[in-house]
Amino acid sequence: MSSDASLYGAWIDGHAATPDELIPRAFAGFAHFTAMQVRGRRVKGLDLHLARLRKASMALFGRALPDEQVASRIAAAIAAGPEDLSLTATVFSRKGEFTADSMDAEPVVLVRTAAPSSGPKGPLRLAAVDYERPLAAIKHVGEVGKTHYLHQAIRQGFDDAAFRDRHGRLSEATIWNLAFWDGDTVIWPKAAMLTGTTMGIVQRQLERLGIPQRREEITLEKLQSLSGAAVMNSWTPGIAVTAIGSNVLPEARPFIALLHDAYEAEPARETS
Repeated sequence: MSSDASLYGAWIDGHAATPDELIPRAFAGFAHFTAMQVRGRRVKGLDLHLARLRKASMALFGRALPDEQVASRIAAAIAAGPEDLSLTATVFSRKGEFTADSMDAEPVVLVRTAAPSSGPKGPLRLAAVDYERPLAAIKHVGEVGKTHYLHQAIRQGFDDAAFRDRHGRLSEATIWNLAFWDGDTVIWPKAAMLTGTTMGIVQRQLERLGIPQRREEITLEKLQSLSGAAVMNSWTPGIAVTAIGSNVLPEARPFIALLHDAYEAEPARETS
C-alpha cells in the first residue's frame, strides 16, 4: 500500500482546504470526529458513523448537518483518493472555542484522508490507569490524557493503557474499546465510555450470528475469572490483550477470530 502523501488531502465543506482555513484548526479543541477505514472505496457501518456525528453535533453545537450532506462530503473525499485509505471526518465551528459565539453555530465538516492502516499486530499489554475521559460518550478532539497515559504506559514496559473509573471499573483504553470473553459470551464493559463504530458493527453482527453478549462491570479482580480480552477501533475489530496491569490473560485466539468473523460479516457499502 502506498503512503505517498500526494495521494491524500483535506476538504472543508466539499472544497480543498486552504492553509488559511487549516491554520486555525491546528490547535482548536472544540470539535468532534469519526474515523474509518476505506477499502475498495467502500465503508462498513456508515450509518453508525453518521449517527455518531449527528448526535455529537447536537450535544456540542445544538444543531447538526443532514446525514446526506455529511455523507456526500465523505464520498467526495473517497472518490478523490486511492481505493484504500484512512478517513477522518471532523465537525467544528468556524466561531472557534472559548467563546459564546460558538453556541448554536452552524457546524462545518473537515474530511481528511491518509494511508490505510490495520493497527498493531499484538498481543498488547495494557497498564491500568485511573482516568475518566471528559464527555466520554463523544469522540472529541484535544484529549491530551490519551497520549500522556500512553507514554506513561510505555515507560512502565506496557504497550498502551486501559482506563479505570472512580468506581474501579474498566471502561476503555486510550484509543480503543475493550471487549472481554468468558469462553461463551462476549462481555462489554459497563461504565461511561465511547461506543465505537467498530464495536457497534461487531455487536449487531454477533447478535445476527446468535453469539451471546452482555454488559458487565469489569474490575481488575474480575479479570482473573475471564478467558480473554481484546481491544478494537477503526483499525481492527480485535487485537488480543494478554495483560491489564499485573493481571495476565490468555491470548484467546478463538475469541479474536470470532470478533474478526463478526466484523467481516458486515457488508461494506459505497458512500454515494
